[in-house]
Amino acid sequence: MILPTVPPHLPHLPIYRKALEIVSLSRSISSYLHYDLCELEPDGSENAHIYFSGDIVQQSVSLAPEIVKAEQEVYPEQKHKHLAALSKLTHNLYANCIRLERSKSNGRDYLKILRKELHAFKRLQRAWMLSL
Repeated sequence: MILPTVPPHLPHLPIYRKALEIVSLSRSISSYLHYDLCELEPDGSENAHIYFSGDIVQQSVSLAPEIVKAEQEVYPEQKHKHLAALSKLTHNLYANCIRLERSKSNGRDYLKILRKELHAFKRLQRAWMLSL
């Protein structure tokens, strides 16, 4: 999933590769959770956790484009804007993983793997932000 306007050095950056891994992992987890969470509750209502499974995909898909935007930005103020957006996405993604772990799904154990990958991504993110 390399974006068409990606600079040639970007696919070799560890943070970019980790972002792509997180996209793949979150999509797999979301599709696995979907089957458990799409069933209606005993009272006929839908499971509220199903929306969080979509959120983790949406947020993880947004990670790589924010990295690209920050790398391509010339002005420091705009770089910081993209870095802040990336930090917020990472935080929200982590929070949604925790919310989904509270669901009644067999796949919630896989969310621990995603949270571990997010933790590694945050470490890479800190180092990368200092290099910009």
